[in-house]
Amino acid sequence: MRKLIGTLVTVTFLFIYVLMAMVLAARLLPGTNGVTQLAYYVVAGLLWVIPVGLLIKWMERG
Repeated sequence: MRKLIGTLVTVTFLFIYVLMAMVLAARLLPGTNGVTQLAYYVVAGLLWVIPVGLLIKWMERG
């Protein structure tokens, strides 16, 4: 049951996270240089790993 719940929460979280990251990028990044954009996308692209990793750890507990 944990794996089912964890999977649904993960998919929902990632969907919302991606939408929020896109909206934030559209508001903050226009007119910035390439280095700033690269830094944003690197951070935004890796930041989701922490909460999903904790969720996976929770899913694997017996």
